[in-house]
Amino acid sequence: MIRTATPTDFRFIRGITSRPENARFIVDVPDPELHANLADPEMDLVIWEQDGQPAGYARFCEIGNPSGRVELRSLGLDVADAGLGQPFLRALIDHAFDGLKAARIWLDVVLDNPRAQAAYHRTGFTHEGTLRQNWKRPNGDIVDMQIFGMIKAERPQ
Repeated sequence: MIRTATPTDFRFIRGITSRPENARFIVDVPDPELHANLADPEMDLVIWEQDGQPAGYARFCEIGNPSGRVELRSLGLDVADAGLGQPFLRALIDHAFDGLKAARIWLDVVLDNPRAQAAYHRTGFTHEGTLRQNWKRPNGDIVDMQIFGMIKAERPQ
């Protein structure tokens, strides 16, 4: 189940984003920015629950864009390697198309995250290109980003 995040979820979200193993892939957003996300009508900060407990989070951006595109800016699971990746991504896709009325979902992923790239491919996203030297990691490295997208007609059933 996807639900809107609340300030009480920030500890859960930051518990994922602040992990050293995630630092190469996810920006650890401070609480004031998470508060701003909740107030911004062009953003949707959500929690994915399994058995009534938070299991993942995501930040959607560009809501209301005239083209109908919605960016899946950031996402993470609390527990890796538990077989939850595909159900989590399917729930996020459903939320984007059904809840946010997106015509297109897009996201980016660093070139050295083949695990995420494979998960996006398995869920039906299409690799649309590479942005070279596009993102500066917190450690200062500047890395390439791959763009993945899905239009509503490509949505897996």
